[in-house]
Amino acid sequence: MSDSGRELAAVFEANGALGRALPGFRPRPGQQALALAIAECLDDGTDLVAEAATGTGKTMAYLVPVLLRDARVILSTGTLNLQDQLFRRDLPMALSALGLERKVALLKGRSNYLCLQRLEQHLAADATSSAVTKELVRIRSWSRRTEAGEISELDDIASDSPVWPLVTSTQDNCLGSDCPKLNQCHLVRARRQAQEADVVVVNHHLLFADLALKQTGFGEVLPGASAVVIDEAHQVPDTAMRFFSRGVSAWQIRELARDSLAACASAPGALALLQGPTGELKIALEQVQSEFFELPPRGEFGRLDRVRPTLELLQTRLLALAAALEPLADQTRDLASCADRAQTLGEGLGLFLAGAPGYVRWYQHRRGRFQLQLTPLDVAAPLAELRGQVPGCWIMTSATLAVGGRFSHFTDRLGLDRARELVIDSPFDYPAQTRLWLPGDLPEPRDPGHTEALLQRVAPVLRASRGRAFLLFTSHRALRRAAEWLRAETAFNLLVQEEAPRHVLLERFRTEPDSVLLGAASFWEGVDVPGAALSVVVIDKLPFAAPDDPVLEAILGAVRENGENPFLRVQLPQAVLTLKQGAGRLIRQADDFGVLVLGDPRLMTKSYGRLFLSSLPPMTRVKGVEAVIEFLHARLAS
Repeated sequence: MSDSGRELAAVFEANGALGRALPGFRPRPGQQALALAIAECLDDGTDLVAEAATGTGKTMAYLVPVLLRDARVILSTGTLNLQDQLFRRDLPMALSALGLERKVALLKGRSNYLCLQRLEQHLAADATSSAVTKELVRIRSWSRRTEAGEISELDDIASDSPVWPLVTSTQDNCLGSDCPKLNQCHLVRARRQAQEADVVVVNHHLLFADLALKQTGFGEVLPGASAVVIDEAHQVPDTAMRFFSRGVSAWQIRELARDSLAACASAPGALALLQGPTGELKIALEQVQSEFFELPPRGEFGRLDRVRPTLELLQTRLLALAAALEPLADQTRDLASCADRAQTLGEGLGLFLAGAPGYVRWYQHRRGRFQLQLTPLDVAAPLAELRGQVPGCWIMTSATLAVGGRFSHFTDRLGLDRARELVIDSPFDYPAQTRLWLPGDLPEPRDPGHTEALLQRVAPVLRASRGRAFLLFTSHRALRRAAEWLRAETAFNLLVQEEAPRHVLLERFRTEPDSVLLGAASFWEGVDVPGAALSVVVIDKLPFAAPDDPVLEAILGAVRENGENPFLRVQLPQAVLTLKQGAGRLIRQADDFGVLVLGDPRLMTKSYGRLFLSSLPPMTRVKGVEAVIEFLHARLAS
């Protein structure tokens, strides 16, 4: 080991910098090994893909080596909450422990920052409802005292309030250098701080957005960096697929019509010219939305045959508005922006209707409010092209990246053919801390009686644990059926997804006795309930993606045409990783304990069941409910 390696390793010893600074710090060989591997890759410029199981301490494992280098680095994570945690807690903690000073910055997407120009514009407008007007006044009051301008500071206004699109900007409606509020712009200030910082904390979507921005030559939001560290890297393939998609939504069109009329306030004569085209656009949009009411909430392009004529009319109306706006574009920057948006949306809708090679066309809607998407079947090539724009090494880490100890499912999707690979096992004593139970004699997953049969077997476990359980489902239908059964047959405090916001459900779960939380997809990851508050996780079925998903269906078809097995190549690895995420909710810290119940008989009857079980931590498996109850009674008593 080199001198620098020994110096780095010493930071993670019991009497090292972290041990002296962090209460309860415990040396972990896996954490030290990950940090050394990251340091080596930073030295030689090699990319790294590392699975670091829960308990490794991966955040400090990557922060320490990158901070010791005194070089520019981008840290990217999956969600806004994790961004805030990294910036406000973990980074200051690491810098303090190491005795270092670095210029750090937090940068979020533009929709997270107040736009002072749009706030002023909509306060002056007359077309808002009284409820929205009251919220605009509250935002104006807050705008006079906020420094960062992050709208999350105003937590007493609902995140889905219709006021937020009025006071934040998009790429479409931002006035850029022509904005009269440019010198006060919170987004501009945040970007400037990011460009001057040594360490920038972003999220995955913003990272990809900036890479594309550099590639297209319009500017650069993030600084050139010697390294990019991507935490929660298992989200990257799907994030990249969404980022490289092209879409048109009802919301964009409705906003365009509203902004076009609002822009007439400072352009004499414009209203008379635009009232007709915007009115016709709104009528066409309402016709399309009414026809979407008759369609399933999600589907592939072929289901839109009946809607296609109305979509073509909508495109015509968009291009007509663009033509009406064009001669007015010289009058104000707002009108010029609307002209560009109308042209772009019209062309985008035309591209969706015509199709593009290598893309799948699909739609989704909620109560008629539609989104039309063109999604690439393969993101490896465009991602590799973007990746080439950043000269530094890329470090990708997550608790769930490997399937059967291999990374090909992840690296092939991203075109990472020369990355170093590393698996770090958890330091937790899973055989002692956990039990794994696969109830026998359950119906097949497709059997209508599967949910009730599983709940009947699990009910004694829930009584033994006094609630303290997550029940995770692969479908909302099964979740609703389970909620009905449990309300009729038990007296637990049931917390059911969609009956309250996620953060409210989790807070109630932690504080209210006898709680059982029922969740679907969004509760399988990113949920952290350490301690005895969560002692049981029940997963009803193996989480294979819905076969009717239009994007997945197209990907499977492409894999099949390539002569490969789509189940083994795509569906099985994805399901294994999702199961690992769900099971990972159970043990979050060294003194946790708990029981994992898997209610899918295919784990025993299908050959692929072994791959799922071998990908889980080494839990002690029990054969009957009596052993589960005995374990819980003993643990809860102590």
